Amino acid sequence: MLPALLAAIIVNFLFGKAQFAEKSKSMLFFILAIDAGMLIEFKILGQFVNSSLMPIGISFYIFKMISYQMDVYSGKIDKEVAFIDVATYFSMFPQIVSGPIMRYDRYLENPMLKEYAAGEKSILAHIEDGLRYFVLGLAMKVLIADHLSMLWHDIGTIGYESISTPLAWLGAYAYTMELYFDFWGYSLMAAGIGVMIGFPFIINFDQPYGSGSVSEFYRRWHATLGAWFRDYVYFPLGGSRKGNGRTIFNLLVVWLITGFWHGITPNFILWGVILFVIIVIEKYLVFPKLPEGLARVVGKFNVLVLIPLTWVVFAITDFDMLAMYFMRLFPFFGQGIAVNDNDFFKNIGVYWMILLPGIILVIPKVFEFWENRRNHVVFNILWILLFWFCIYSISGSAGNPFLYFRF
Repeated sequence: MLPALLAAIIVNFLFGKAQFAEKSKSMLFFILAIDAGMLIEFKILGQFVNSSLMPIGISFYIFKMISYQMDVYSGKIDKEVAFIDVATYFSMFPQIVSGPIMRYDRYLENPMLKEYAAGEKSILAHIEDGLRYFVLGLAMKVLIADHLSMLWHDIGTIGYESISTPLAWLGAYAYTMELYFDFWGYSLMAAGIGVMIGFPFIINFDQPYGSGSVSEFYRRWHATLGAWFRDYVYFPLGGSRKGNGRTIFNLLVVWLITGFWHGITPNFILWGVILFVIIVIEKYLVFPKLPEGLARVVGKFNVLVLIPLTWVVFAITDFDMLAMYFMRLFPFFGQGIAVNDNDFFKNIGVYWMILLPGIILVIPKVFEFWENRRNHVVFNILWILLFWFCIYSISGSAGNPFLYFRF
């Protein structure tokens, strides 16, 4: 990881420095090709040769490098940047493994130093606030995501051909919540550490399951990645300014790249294509032709039912196994529901204490309630207890790496 990161930092610093001296579109295309080529090469090596050959976090720091080069060329970054600032921005340790993808202009903000200099807030207050986000993220990962992963793993161990339809649906929603709390938890931990060392809080998840459409969902889910694709792929391609045909093409490109970014196995590409199709249908066939209220109902259905189904495609790389799982989800051919009619209730009995807080935290107003009151003494006491509960849980487990480490 370190040699690749150092090489990429030095090369991008030198090209950025040259762009400050004289803007050159050909130079921009060249460095973008180097960065994208580096990412593609390591993705292929990691997939087909050895997974250890793909440096941890390469997707995230390469995307930061690409945005930096494009912002320098466009003039958004209008002052020459010192090497130490470039290197620190690219390699910020809380974000380097799985994001969020901070832009350079946000990196330049340092509210802790500004507020401390103005006497508005102490350094310790920033550390305390960052710790609150960190502990909440840790709890989401350790107490919810890691335990839900056991349910998904158990379903795979049983074999998709042997699970009932109710358990198949429970598994789909369990994996949905596992992925959500795993990555939202990481994002809160990374953002919390950033706040502790003086950087602004980066919102990477904005209550996506409260969305009214799939396109809105992906503006709120991994928001920094979605905004990156919008600003550095979709808009440069023309966005929605060149007619419906071109807009649909631009969306297809974005979602194919999104699928490839997550992995080069066919299920990820299929996942991206499915989301592209749903978004196009929503945008052009459903929402313009329905009353606003009914359109909202359809959008909610897509978010709460179709999105979990797409996560199944995301999770299962083998197409035969994927087909079997969907046969269990939709037993229209006489297979699925009666395979083992007790497995659903058995697993509900085991995992309800994990599923229930997960469902509660998915409700948008719950997180908003905590965030508005996070400085209250009662929450401080609860968070101390929650932290030690997390430590206790970690000490008794074998450890479960973050899902997005592999991307």
